[in-house]
Amino acid sequence: MPKRAVERPEDVPTAFAEAWNQRDPDAIAELFDSDAEFVNVTGLWWHDREAIRKAHAYGLARIFGESTLSAHAIRVKYLAPAIAVVHARMRLTGQSPIGSVSRPGARATVFSVVVHETAEGWRCASAQNTDVVPGMETNVIDEAGQLRAADYRAR
Repeated sequence: MPKRAVERPEDVPTAFAEAWNQRDPDAIAELFDSDAEFVNVTGLWWHDREAIRKAHAYGLARIFGESTLSAHAIRVKYLAPAIAVVHARMRLTGQSPIGSVSRPGARATVFSVVVHETAEGWRCASAQNTDVVPGMETNVIDEAGQLRAADYRAR
């Protein structure tokens, strides 16, 4: 049972960010159904609550230990009275340095969740987090085999 019930679909992104900022992978996992799906910004795909908890425990310990996550511009589309799709613009700061990147910059993502109402409040059945790359239209694999953002309008 969740530590704190999520009372409205639009509260899910904020609850996710609060659990993130408290470095609480259990609280993140509690937002999800036992058989939930989660796709992260790089396309890693987790298939149940425990995998979601384990991945976030690792990320919060190794990659995002000093980070801050916030939710903005939250929108809800009800598909039925007890089912909704929620989108939120998320902002992440304070990611851990890696390689030659000593001070990773702030990142923006769009966090999308399908939620449904349960006796314990609103829960996520599925989530996807997508990086926002300003000014870009798509991704391409270049000649060196590297994924990079591209803008065909700039041709």
